[in-house]
Amino acid sequence: MDSHTIRETFLSFYEERDHQRVASAPLIPNDPTLLLNVAGMVPFKPYFLGDAEPPSPRLTSFQKCVRTVDIENVGRTTRHLTFFEMLGNFSFGDYFKREAIRWAWELSTEHFGLDPERIWATVYEDDDEAEQLWLEETDIPAERIQRLGREDNYWWTHNAGPGGPCSELYYDRGEAWGEAGGPAVNDERYLEYYNLVFMQYELDDDGNELAPLPAQNVDTGLGLERLAVLLQGVDNVFETDLFQPLLALAGDLTGVRYGGGGDADMSLRVIAEHCRTATFLIADGVLPSKEGRGYVLRRLLRRAVRHARLLGYEGELMAPMIDAVIATMGPGYPELEKQRELVTRVAVAEESDFSRRIQQGLAMLDEVVAEARGAGRADLPGDVAFKLHDTFGFPIDLTAEIAADAGFGLDRDAFEQLMDEQRQRARAAAKKGDGGVPIDVYREAASAVGATEFVGYSTLEAESQLGAIVTAGGLLDAATEGDEVEVVLGRTPFYAEGGGQVGDTGLLETPTGRLEVLDTQERVEGLTVHRARVVAGEVTAGQPVEARVDPSRRIATARSHSATHVVHATIKEVLG
Repeated sequence: MDSHTIRETFLSFYEERDHQRVASAPLIPNDPTLLLNVAGMVPFKPYFLGDAEPPSPRLTSFQKCVRTVDIENVGRTTRHLTFFEMLGNFSFGDYFKREAIRWAWELSTEHFGLDPERIWATVYEDDDEAEQLWLEETDIPAERIQRLGREDNYWWTHNAGPGGPCSELYYDRGEAWGEAGGPAVNDERYLEYYNLVFMQYELDDDGNELAPLPAQNVDTGLGLERLAVLLQGVDNVFETDLFQPLLALAGDLTGVRYGGGGDADMSLRVIAEHCRTATFLIADGVLPSKEGRGYVLRRLLRRAVRHARLLGYEGELMAPMIDAVIATMGPGYPELEKQRELVTRVAVAEESDFSRRIQQGLAMLDEVVAEARGAGRADLPGDVAFKLHDTFGFPIDLTAEIAADAGFGLDRDAFEQLMDEQRQRARAAAKKGDGGVPIDVYREAASAVGATEFVGYSTLEAESQLGAIVTAGGLLDAATEGDEVEVVLGRTPFYAEGGGQVGDTGLLETPTGRLEVLDTQERVEGLTVHRARVVAGEVTAGQPVEARVDPSRRIATARSHSATHVVHATIKEVLG
């Protein structure tokens, strides 16, 4: 069964049971405690807490998710991913354990065709009710139900929010995968594919139960990639139809065929997986930056470029890989096609910027490694990591990974101290409204955002994205009320000063703040910057923004500009 059919089978099954289908929410969550959407239930958190009314007491969804805790392991194993899809069915005070268990079994055996003799269930160690319901509602025997502790069978986001005990379904992959004995013994042989969470409690940041939720809820998650492994009869996710086209293209580009094993396969997996994740992140509004989710994106893009270079490939990587990702994932996610131009422009600009500097940075790192080895040091110095980051664009985690491959640690404390000093300089510059931004900072902004699209001839208002926040001290992730900064948008109706006409003024509004645009200039070719003061709230790089030009200023300057041309023409006519 192909991945698209898996997705549709799941959603249709629950639609037939009175669930309303909900499209995936963006990867940028509406939750300040989370960097990115990490689970299918994240968009529904207000419903579980009773803070908002759901559109239906029963929902079913497919959710884009990104987790970043194991980026350095992606490619090294065939299990780790940053991007994954979570299919889910949800009940908000409607049905509870009995229906969730019955339907999970029916879907698994009758609709996905999994062998009922190879399915195991786990329940929370104190959940007698769940175990009894598995025996009553399904054909699973008691010997294939195991009780596990809080670490395995109690779910929460590891941030304050809803949670509760869970019951999981596993599939026995057979003797080739190791010893028998169930999930409690061998999680290689028994692959977990469906998690039923019985949301009953509100938890604090440490997972302590604070109080019962207003209603008993169900939150389930079925990993599309894992089920594809089982239904397509392959060993791992990279052998499914989700990744085979991407690996094939990466192999064609680099001249290295996937399947030979070793470091080459690892690099091809890195390229395929990271390009897939990056495509989704950019399409949802994330742009490369030095902090936050933008840093995650930059790390993924630059790690992919490095692994292409390790395979000896120095040609264009991002544009063809993005096309392959959209061809593979576009049927389920039409927003990818809509954002194709933006995704390609941002990724190619980031690739181009890093490609210019990667060889110099690697050469410097090789020298430092040789020196450290000769001196018998265990760690590489933090100032080297800072220079690689600041001058050559190496994310700290990429430097740490390369150092680890060479057998060294990294003095992260010294690096963080230097980074903090740089941030303080940037914020001080923003508070003072200093000009004199170094040209390299503008070039970094241009690399992150790409050329500015000017739409001001046909409109004075436009929806855009706050691509970069620029100060004399460098790029900022955010600016607060009173800060004077320069901001870069992906597209703008603001006319930049040139040809005798002064730049536009006006307003920029994001969901969390407002800026007054004081002037508009083109600082480097193709890059329009808006000198602005934050007059309310806080603004963050990557946010959507409403850009509105002051029409009276535009009209007045245009008239003045036209009048000047008339005067010049008259003088020329009179004086010859």
